Amino acid sequence: MKKRENNRGIRFVDAISFFIPIAFMAQIVVLVFDYIESRTNDNVLIAILILLVIIMLSLIVTVIDAIRRKYMVYKPLGKILDATEKIANGDFSTKLVIDKEYGKYNEFDVIMDNINLMADELKKNEVLKTDFISSVSHELKTPLAVINNYSSLLAKEGIDEESRIRYAQTVQQASMKLEGLISNILKLNKLENQTITPDFTTFNLTETLAQCVLSYESICEEKGIELDCDFEDVRINSSESMLEIVFNNLVSNAVKFTDRGGKISVRLFKKNGLACVSVTDTGCGMSKETGARIFDKFYQGDTSHSCEGNGLGLALVKKVIGVLGGEISVVSEIGKGSTFAVKVGGVE
Repeated sequence: MKKRENNRGIRFVDAISFFIPIAFMAQIVVLVFDYIESRTNDNVLIAILILLVIIMLSLIVTVIDAIRRKYMVYKPLGKILDATEKIANGDFSTKLVIDKEYGKYNEFDVIMDNINLMADELKKNEVLKTDFISSVSHELKTPLAVINNYSSLLAKEGIDEESRIRYAQTVQQASMKLEGLISNILKLNKLENQTITPDFTTFNLTETLAQCVLSYESICEEKGIELDCDFEDVRINSSESMLEIVFNNLVSNAVKFTDRGGKISVRLFKKNGLACVSVTDTGCGMSKETGARIFDKFYQGDTSHSCEGNGLGLALVKKVIGVLGGEISVVSEIGKGSTFAVKVGGVE
């Protein structure tokens, strides 16, 4: 908004700068006409002299305007064209230098400023794309290598039944991890390209959350993890399928990072017209540096558990919450656990 106001001021100044020479020319012509008329009564001569004066003044103004255009129009325009050509050829390090203060920007300065911002964003996206491709390649190689190796072992003759079952289970686990990775990549891609739209319906959020938590009950029993739930009765108008993605990922992470004998607490309550869900664990926790990157694609703060995930779950959660217009935050301390808090509107 600030830039637009400045631009209106600049356009007013440009109009004045155009009007003043025209008015100056007209005044000179009038003065010359008065002077010539006082010296002669020959109308033809007066017309010829006035025409010559107008032509001469027009040439002077044209030259002045050409000089003005060279430095005020063509020079910045040339810089802009050079920069956009470099960006179009993939050089996102391009940076246009603006030699004015922000409040004195003209239209060309605003365009250059926007080009700089665009180049910065494209550069970030290029880095993210490169990292994404690198991470995907790495994540695909690991389960594929496991499947390849253990399939070869299964193909050997004379293996005992116990080994065959173990090899088959390993192959199955690797294929499930591969399937989960591909599924999450596709979901993220669709969300980022806005090809998935939330299917808003009114449903009982308490039942949906309870079903998600119950699906991890047997795993918690196997690990000896205490599961503590406290749910208010909440009905909400939102996307049930998208919120299931959020809850499944948060509870799954809590189970993954909580050691045997630990505790997981899940809370659901209403506050200021929002549905608030928190998932707290007594797991390993994380540092502030890790917490700042926890929602990045493929980022895994605790690599000791990397075999259990692919680093896309929380990135997917963050994207889903953004699409639904909600908020997600995390509070964590190393050695004491983490709390993920989700707020979503639409409570009825």
